[in-house]
Amino acid sequence: MARPYRRSDFDVTDTVQVSSPPAVREAVLQLYADAWPGAPLATLETALADFERLFTGRTPGYLGVDTVYHDLQHSQDVVLAMARLMAGYEKSHPDGPHIGAERALMALVTALFHDSGYIRQIAEKDVSNGAVFTRQHVTRSARHLGRYLPTIGLADWVPVSTRIVHFTGYEMPLDLIRIGDARDRLVGHMLGTADMLAQMADRCYLEKCRDRLYAEFVLGDVAAHKGAGGVKVLYGSGLDLLRQTPQFVATTIRNRLGIMFDHAYRHVEPLFGGANPYMDAIQQNADYLRGLARSSRWPMLRRNPPVFTVEHDAMQGVRTLLIEHLKEVWGAPAPVSAN
Repeated sequence: MARPYRRSDFDVTDTVQVSSPPAVREAVLQLYADAWPGAPLATLETALADFERLFTGRTPGYLGVDTVYHDLQHSQDVVLAMARLMAGYEKSHPDGPHIGAERALMALVTALFHDSGYIRQIAEKDVSNGAVFTRQHVTRSARHLGRYLPTIGLADWVPVSTRIVHFTGYEMPLDLIRIGDARDRLVGHMLGTADMLAQMADRCYLEKCRDRLYAEFVLGDVAAHKGAGGVKVLYGSGLDLLRQTPQFVATTIRNRLGIMFDHAYRHVEPLFGGANPYMDAIQQNADYLRGLARSSRWPMLRRNPPVFTVEHDAMQGVRTLLIEHLKEVWGAPAPVSAN
């Protein structure tokens, strides 16, 4: 029996609980096994388990994920989308060029840890939140991958992984990402695509932009920061960010997903009979947002999905940090603790 609506922590098909490591593990391993029959699964299983340990704060030397937008659910949504893109490509290109099992393994591991740069190390415990690393998180993720891949027998892939992870960010111009093999560039385009599909197709994308991404942008000095000429404001509030989101979505689909990533989002379509549930969900979000903008009925955005971080009350903690940071940016004294 079909559900009347998609659940907030499930993928675009409402069949995989992307907040659940066991559910994502099963789905990704199945996609990999179907696309590359007979390929060993042990390394991918290890990486999936290591990802869960890192993000839940059980890896020695690390504190676990505390970013409320780029949380555990987001990264798992990305690796599922990445597995689907590659499996769909292999299915629709029987005569090649093939991605191959080992390259696909490297790409999946890179997808798993593409946001590992947000996670603080124990030595960084004085940093208030991983969102502080927003401007350099992809570079930090590349460093983490450079350390991690040799531990699972993928040392030879470090030069590729640490480059293609930059397709998920804005720290390096895409045309400056040096990739020698066209197949590596292809999986890089898929990785950047998977990251954007998972975000923009999220059932609660609009609320998460307003309530969570804005908070991360504040803590990362993206929303507003002091400069030589005073405070420069890119996003004045979560609602201001949301008002700018329709243009971001349209530009991302046209330029980033379309031109720069060569319409790699279409590679999921062979798995869904020619349909594209990700692009359909993105269009639905965009249409709803445009309707809200025309009518100014912003209170209609009422969803408050759970956050999957190591913090018990993550949103309250981040809101407190947000207020303190904005007061610092604008020069107002932070409130004195009652303790």
